[in-house]
Amino acid sequence: MKLSVIITTYNSEEWLEKVLIGYLKQSINDFQIVIADDGSTEKTKNLIASFQSKFKFPIVHVWQPDEGFQKCKILNKAILEAKSDYLLFTDGDCIPREDFIAKHLKHKEKGYFLSGGYFKLPLKTSKMINDNDILNENCFSINWLVKNGVKKSFKLSKLTKNGIFAAFMNWVTTTKKTFNGHNTSCFKEDLLAINGFNEEMDYGGLDREVGERLFNHGVLAKQIRYSAICLHLDHERKYADKSKILNNLAIRKFNKKNNITWIKNGIKKD
Repeated sequence: MKLSVIITTYNSEEWLEKVLIGYLKQSINDFQIVIADDGSTEKTKNLIASFQSKFKFPIVHVWQPDEGFQKCKILNKAILEAKSDYLLFTDGDCIPREDFIAKHLKHKEKGYFLSGGYFKLPLKTSKMINDNDILNENCFSINWLVKNGVKKSFKLSKLTKNGIFAAFMNWVTTTKKTFNGHNTSCFKEDLLAINGFNEEMDYGGLDREVGERLFNHGVLAKQIRYSAICLHLDHERKYADKSKILNNLAIRKFNKKNNITWIKNGIKKD
């Protein structure tokens, strides 16, 4: 297989189903899906089972008990279960465009991770999207989105498939090249070299912190936010905690200042 897609989820079957349909539509089928499940109920397990026969490789469902927000912990488990040497990280609320995997494979390069983009949908439009809208790519049409609750804005230009325009926008955008949990790919060996995700971190910048340690390790980043696109479905974030977000910021600040690469509470526990 050319790539392993690691998808995080937690009790969001309605969104995860749309996402998996998006992966059925990919222009390349030589990939593995690993679901990093932070304690969902049997409903998620049953949904995944219903998709098992539809992909070239069996979906790997990595599950842990629900003991609060432990995304870093389940991601580290998923990394070890991934069979490919190249990993694409995304979330169970992000529908991939049909060229999503192809774009990541096209731009992958040793010594780099890829920083992709997303277009965030309002809740009304998120719920409106059905199976056919994903399979025929209606939901990636700017005209369709505007007709179905999305306000016109320059951000919609992310969905333009013109390769020259995308390359130009990747070059001129002022958005930093960061490790984004919804759309980033990298070599597995690079993540293992920094001991994966930091399990001391809760919600809020945990993915960016990985990228910052990769930078400290000498890995660079490429911007593909206008080339590799996914639609972000709207949802609540009841797990957001201001005090924990501030703690995460302190960890990131310390790691940057001290050029930290390896963390103690990651894939391996020191």
